Amino acid sequence: MNIEEEILKIKERNKKAEVDKAWETSLFRRIVLMIFTYLAIGFYLNAINVSNPWLNAIVPAIGFMLSTLTLPVFKNLWLKYFYQQ
Repeated sequence: MNIEEEILKIKERNKKAEVDKAWETSLFRRIVLMIFTYLAIGFYLNAINVSNPWLNAIVPAIGFMLSTLTLPVFKNLWLKYFYQQ
């Protein structure tokens, strides 16, 4: 394999990594996950006959959304104080 082919492969890998990172940090992804969390918990609470299952499903869905918003803060702290390269 020559150097030009290797450089092209590295560029392709970097582009894929950028796309994956953009998806992981996107607001769209967080909203979709919040909706799926709400639906899953709502159906579960409904199946076990909890009163007001759809209202009660809001709390875990919002908790999940808040956890995804605070994770970058904790990641940066971890990188700064605990991760050693």
